[in-house]
Amino acid sequence: MSRLKLGVIGAGVWGKNHVRTVAGLADAELAAVCDTDTKVRDRVARQYPVTHVTADVVDLLSQVDGVIVASPAASHARIALQCVEAGKPCLVEKPFALTVRDAEAVARLAADRKVSVAAGHLLVFHPAVERLRALVQEGELGKIFYLYGLRVNLGQIRADENALWSFGPHDVSMALYLLNDQPIRVAAQGRSYLQPGVEDVVFLTMEFASGILAHVQLSWLDPHKERKLTVVGAKKMVVFDDMEPREKLRIYDKGVDRPPEYGSYGESLAIREGDIFIPKIPNIEPLAAELGHFVRVARDGEVPRASAADGVRVVRVLDAATRSLAAGGTPVTL
Repeated sequence: MSRLKLGVIGAGVWGKNHVRTVAGLADAELAAVCDTDTKVRDRVARQYPVTHVTADVVDLLSQVDGVIVASPAASHARIALQCVEAGKPCLVEKPFALTVRDAEAVARLAADRKVSVAAGHLLVFHPAVERLRALVQEGELGKIFYLYGLRVNLGQIRADENALWSFGPHDVSMALYLLNDQPIRVAAQGRSYLQPGVEDVVFLTMEFASGILAHVQLSWLDPHKERKLTVVGAKKMVVFDDMEPREKLRIYDKGVDRPPEYGSYGESLAIREGDIFIPKIPNIEPLAAELGHFVRVARDGEVPRASAADGVRVVRVLDAATRSLAAGGTPVTL
């Protein structure tokens, strides 16, 4: 079977990781790279001399079978539409689009033209998140009460998107993937300290019809680098810490037990302290897993794990959160 010819549009801060990863795939070749920056194109041409390097999207589309869109966020929807118009399957980096209207336009055209479009929700390919989803969906944790995430560090400070749109797609997509559900209400508060109108810190809360609450703290103005998610269930609790080099998932067999029949809360509620289990998680780079999956989507017609519809769902949450931010934290119903 011939190797799939992939092109990467945008080879900057994050796009260069796509370039590197595609170049190392067994089932694909780095056929073309497109970037508007001359210095970036020169760097790519030196590193990958057999790859077609261009500043023109149309030129790249003529060279490839599938496309990874890793250009600046404001161009994602426009370039995705170009890919679909050309009949080229594409993976669109997060955020999938910057407005619900644009996201829906991409998904609608992809469905009409029967061209596969995947959303770049990287963490749904993280082996620890895959294991965590199995624990949630199989009822191992019991009824899920709430979850909360922390995604903070110092830098990279952006001018084109705030902390919500820069970091939020990771945690929103992960919450929706773990719970297999969509929030009914969203609230967000944040502040701009470094640049007017660009929030450096955002506190996002999502409420689900089941009663589950999901809360996320997002910031690029923090002394710590944290990438952590805690899921609290009736039977067990789990912490996913992506900064841990090996023990990324810890399952806590602890909680509060309450018998079916009781006289009063004070008599019936009993704290349960059990073991901590650290499962062995495969050491697989999520980006390599995501791009390997995209090759199968583009070549074999495999259904995207993170589809265009998933991209739309995440953008709807981010859009609602943006409206809540503007209203000082007033909840917005989806």
